Amino acid sequence: MKPRRSNLSVPGHVAKMHARAADSAADVVMLDLEDSVPFEAKEAARQQVIDSLLHLDWAKKTVTVRINGLDTAFAYRDLIAVVEQAGHVLDAIVIPKVNHEGDIHFAERLLGGIALHKGGLDNIGIEASIETAEGLLRASAIAQASARVQTLVFGIADYQTSIGARLVSISGHGEKEEALYPGHRWHFAISRMVMHAKAAGRMAIDAPYGNFRDPDGLRRSAVMACALGCDGKWAIHPEQIAIINEVFTPSQEDIALAAKVIEASNAARSAGRGAVAVEGRMVDQATVRLATRLWEQARHLGLACPSITE
Repeated sequence: MKPRRSNLSVPGHVAKMHARAADSAADVVMLDLEDSVPFEAKEAARQQVIDSLLHLDWAKKTVTVRINGLDTAFAYRDLIAVVEQAGHVLDAIVIPKVNHEGDIHFAERLLGGIALHKGGLDNIGIEASIETAEGLLRASAIAQASARVQTLVFGIADYQTSIGARLVSISGHGEKEEALYPGHRWHFAISRMVMHAKAAGRMAIDAPYGNFRDPDGLRRSAVMACALGCDGKWAIHPEQIAIINEVFTPSQEDIALAAKVIEASNAARSAGRGAVAVEGRMVDQATVRLATRLWEQARHLGLACPSITE
């Protein structure tokens, strides 16, 4: 999959934001029909999202739509209307508050039926938001529930509510955590989600950072998420995109080291040797796989030549 460093969330009912998002530097634009849309605007937001998908240029973006929760009266209509009318533009449907693999099975069957009816649309993926204790408990089954599942996404605010954790900021999205807890309060939850995502070959995306006027806090949050194995982070404001992209972009030093590892692995394989040595150190196949993955990300971003892994 293409890199998903920055995932910009845009309210579905605010049309002027859609064009700006399409022109932004975000890797992913998520048109939202859920939490950012008032109840009375749900129907209008759905139609606005369809119109924006059909009439804006999304060629340079990974485009997703977050539908309403499957326990609402809107979700099935969101999915059918958006996919039937604009599915050819979509990369994935984002499902909020996934608590059970059955939620994925439901969406997969519905997407499959639409694909049979319309023809094509087999490449539309599913992004599952892990936002509750139950969802985290079943994250492995959720990640493996369908080949359409592309990412697991951590939902920090609803997860806090789910476990009864103390709220320490207005938004509930990661600010002021250091004032309450000596360390990374969500280390376990994010690490567990990442583990299950990667075990199933999926990407893992971190929650947004709520205070878009705090670039230092955003950077700390993104660096920690990256260190835990997340592939990207949601953004709630365009000003957050540059920092997120920077943090989740491989450095030139990382790319150069990955190239050394891959070249040494290729040379060892050509010579019939299993052992790989780089700069006087033995390198195992797990490291080779990690280097290859980093190289592929760099290649997608235009930071590395395509031939080294061939």
